[in-house]
Amino acid sequence: MEKDKQTLKRTMSSRHIMMMALGGAIGAGLFKGSSTAIDEAGPSVLLAYLLGGIILLFIMQGLAEMAVRNKHARTFRDLVQQSLGSYAAYFLDWIYWKMWVLNIAAEAVVAAIFIQYWLPECPIWILALIISIVVTVVNMLSVKLFAETEYWLALIKITVIVIFILCGILLLFFSFGNHTAPGLSHLTDHGGFFPHGAGGVITAMLVVIYSYGGTEIIGVTLAETKNPEKVIPKAVRSTLTRIVAFYLLPFFIIVSLIPWNQVNSVPESPFVIVFKMIGIPGADHIMNAVILLAIISSMNSGLYGSSRVLFTQASDGRVPKIFSKLSKKKVPVYAILTCTSFLYVGVLISLFAGSQTFNYLMGSLGYTVLFIWLIIGFAHLKSRKHSTEQPAYYVKWFPYTTWFAVLALLAILVGVIATTSIVITCITAAIYLLITAAYLVKGRRQ
Repeated sequence: MEKDKQTLKRTMSSRHIMMMALGGAIGAGLFKGSSTAIDEAGPSVLLAYLLGGIILLFIMQGLAEMAVRNKHARTFRDLVQQSLGSYAAYFLDWIYWKMWVLNIAAEAVVAAIFIQYWLPECPIWILALIISIVVTVVNMLSVKLFAETEYWLALIKITVIVIFILCGILLLFFSFGNHTAPGLSHLTDHGGFFPHGAGGVITAMLVVIYSYGGTEIIGVTLAETKNPEKVIPKAVRSTLTRIVAFYLLPFFIIVSLIPWNQVNSVPESPFVIVFKMIGIPGADHIMNAVILLAIISSMNSGLYGSSRVLFTQASDGRVPKIFSKLSKKKVPVYAILTCTSFLYVGVLISLFAGSQTFNYLMGSLGYTVLFIWLIIGFAHLKSRKHSTEQPAYYVKWFPYTTWFAVLALLAILVGVIATTSIVITCITAAIYLLITAAYLVKGRRQ
């Protein structure tokens, strides 16, 4: 029976893994969520993103260590189950799957809205359908094609963000033409650095955690990564520094150049405003295209992550075996098609929720990223009890860094519950209870 089990092909290299993590994290959370985060915290949003980056670093270090210890792991489940048992592994698998299918649903609609900027007469559902087909085809053809596509999409995003940072520094400290350099005055001139107090920072943390969410997709690539015990730690180290830089520096420039209380009052993205300030012709079109690529890139990563979770569930007999069927190019066809169907669910939701679709889904997704990181953190705290050997890669300040991350996440969770819409909290709780009930009915029999 074991001989018949189909396995994924290890075709992804270190550069693919690193760019995939960036592609998952640098998406709508940065380009679309930035205005919301700034509106909630003001200039102190910088502290929120710094804290989120430190927590992410400690969680990802733990994930890398567990991946090195368990060389045969295929996804999160294999890393978590050994430390926390079958329920935690089951719960993690399904909330991670739920996170990505909801994310690609939300981002399909957002991507269509950005395309509509150029094609105002074209209905959103047609544009969303075209985007969905393109993303599906790329994922269906081969893992290597998907990885290469994601690599170049992420590279384009990163290049534009670097240009944005350089232009922003120029605008901040140099006056020219009709432009007067503001320096750092906007950081304190409009209600101080903490205009909404510490509560503003806590409220913004939901957007921060959602924005950084996606980096942990590294944990789903284990079965398709060459030499994961070497590649994963390297990807974690290089990815984390880039993510913090690509969030902290752009936000520093935005809140320094534009009074924080004006950011959310204009329909344009803060990134477009900054490019217009420097006088770049067609800045709105350039940034619209970049944001669109960013969202498609994030959708690409999301479809990959959700389909691989479904594949491993089917391989282990937890869902129908058809989802473990691979094409000749070793791609889980039916798992991808099933996850793709949620793209069209996003279109249906948008008919009722309209432009609020993204905000509603982002709230639930923020909760999910919090729980995913918490489970990874608790698993790392217990992982060394099951191994006496010192792996090639290990967290030097264990358990202090992991405990810091876990306790910080628990504090953020309390703050988020207190400040988030009761509707979003109840819907998310209902989904988690449904997953738990499914485990009690079926999961323990597997």
